[in-house]
Amino acid sequence: MQNNLGQILTAMVTPFKDDLSIDYEATEKLVSHLIKTGTDSIVVAGTTGESPTLSHEEEIELCKFVKKTASGKAKIVLSTGSNCTRTATESTKKANALGIDGILSVVPYYNKPSQAGLLAHFSEIAKSTDLPIILYNIPGRTGINMEPATTAELAHKFKNINSYKDATGNLEHTSQVIQLCPKGFLVFSGDDGLLLPMLSVGAVGVISVTSHLFGIEMKDMIKFYLEGKIDRAKDIHHILFPVFKTLFKAPNPTCVKAALEFKGIIKSNLRLPLVKLNEKDLNELKTIIEQTEKQLVGIR
Repeated sequence: MQNNLGQILTAMVTPFKDDLSIDYEATEKLVSHLIKTGTDSIVVAGTTGESPTLSHEEEIELCKFVKKTASGKAKIVLSTGSNCTRTATESTKKANALGIDGILSVVPYYNKPSQAGLLAHFSEIAKSTDLPIILYNIPGRTGINMEPATTAELAHKFKNINSYKDATGNLEHTSQVIQLCPKGFLVFSGDDGLLLPMLSVGAVGVISVTSHLFGIEMKDMIKFYLEGKIDRAKDIHHILFPVFKTLFKAPNPTCVKAALEFKGIIKSNLRLPLVKLNEKDLNELKTIIEQTEKQLVGIR
């Protein structure tokens, strides 16, 4: 199974103006920045993109704009998941018409379906599209875990279910998914801090937040690991690790938006119920990013 999405998939934030409408000028700047700094695929309207506060119309228009702006220099994936199967299926059908490269579909949240319910949910989605589907398992947000056997059954039944974003934080789970799924089934780390250990059990890349800031370095880490330069990969992992942790000290994408603002790329505006960082946390974030940048200069 060929990996057409690359190694660094950035879960892109959605820039907002002061009136909290989508800032398309800033989005254009952000897309250009991501492409220049190692992003292979841009994931639009995921949780990092504040999807809970975006209308479906906004998601589609944003995806169209990002695709046009990327102009073939990055693949485009739209997050079309929902805890309502009908909504997820309709959103997926709309994604079909956009000429994009795939969809991301999260395990239904809050209503906590059974494994049989998950099979039925994702089967309906798979039948509604020819686009490649990345299943997204994040028990900490959804309240349930999709078992490896469920993932494998879907992957064997539907050719377009060919990828998996693993945010379980459990390498035993990851290993079971890779063992049970068809050969070449693509697993992406859903946790920046676990990218390196997940590579060791067969992951091919990451769907990342940190890549907004250190995409080149994360791509280098993967490259060094695959070349057998394990010590160099570990050096990058350990230098970036404080950033991995600090970016999630407040609800995502609060911290990464703040970091992008002080780099002059976008404003840090958020839609409620998310709010901006306080001054103490903002200063801590700045310090850690500046320290990280200095350390990275030393190993290049």
